[in-house]
Parts: sequence; C-alpha cells; structure tokens
Amino acid sequence: MTLLSRRAFATAAMASLLVGCGGGHQPDRAADQDTDASSGSTPPSPRPSAKAVRALGRSVPVSLQIPSIEVDTPVMRLGLAPDGSVEVPPITADDQAGWYRHSPTPGQTGPSVILGHVSVGAYGDGVFRHLARMRRGERIVARLENGTAAVFAVSSVRTVAQADFPTDAVYGDVGRPELRLITCGGPRTGDGYRDSVIVFATLSSASP
Repeated sequence: MTLLSRRAFATAAMASLLVGCGGGHQPDRAADQDTDASSGSTPPSPRPSAKAVRALGRSVPVSLQIPSIEVDTPVMRLGLAPDGSVEVPPITADDQAGWYRHSPTPGQTGPSVILGHVSVGAYGDGVFRHLARMRRGERIVARLENGTAAVFAVSSVRTVAQADFPTDAVYGDVGRPELRLITCGGPRTGDGYRDSVIVFATLSSASP
C-alpha cells in the first residue's frame, strides 16, 4: 500500500466501516490494549512461519472461503467514498465481503484488507458474523482472478475497542504476504458496536 493510500485509509477506515459501527478511531493509539478474542489476554504479534512462502503477483480476489466458520462469499472491490470514508459492501440479502482496492491483493507482499458485515440490518446476520470464533492456524482461501488460490493461516484474532483501533498494526507495511479480515464485534451500543474484530493471517501456500 502506498503511503498516501495508507494515510487515507487510516483516517477513515472505521468511520463508516460496517453497518451499525458508528464513530471513528484514534489511529495513533498503541495496539497494546488489544485483546485476544479467545483468551482475553494481550496477543502476540504475528510471527513468520518456519518456511517462507514466495509472494504472488497482483491478481484481484474474486471469492473467499473460510471453512471453519462456513464462509463462502464472492468478493467485491471497495474504494473510498466521496467523503473520504472507506466504502463498504451494500446492505443486501445476498451479503458479501469486500476487498479494499488500495491494499495489496491477497498473496502480494503487504497487508491485504478484506471487510465484511457482522449484521445487515433487516436482512439479519452478515457474512462475517462468526469471525470472532476463528482460531490460530485455521485456513482462509482467497481465490484470485487469475485462477490462483492463495491459502492463509490465521496467526491471531483480536477484539479491540473501536476507540483504540491499532491502525499501524493492521494497515502498516510488512515484508511478507499477509491478510486482514475486519468486522464489528462486542456488545451493541445504540445503533453500533463497541468493538472491532480483526483476523491476522499469513500466506501459507498457493496453488492454481
């Protein structure tokens, strides 16, 4: 991600991220207040796998499968809205995830970012409704436009207060292919949610 696009994303990423997720975040707050969704303790930073996987070329994601939480969704492209906030998938009965097109494509070096709803208003649960249930080591498969399947392994799952969203940890440059999945979480507060759920994953393999 370029410096310009990363700054634009950091400014607006959570301002209108998902339905019911009101309010922005403090991009300069440290990530040491994040909690692991499974244990409530401070999670470790994602670590490199023992065997490095070669980064893939650029190819747009077209679908996303997460077997452990029964996700099988098309992936649309998202950009920035006229007000500078990040676009989100439309609120429809056929909910799907969206890839932020100013981030790397899945498998490229850097953090590829995919957003999804936890709920879609009158239509009920969203495509990422069970994201917080994911655990370390579980598989995420991003199928790309060129026919490649980029397979990621979860390194950590974090539930963070939206006021303390760890922008640098989520969107900052990294030297290997990584993936971020983001949705809302925690208790509802009025017309929104208190927290964000973030899945961190690293590329483990790729196949045609």
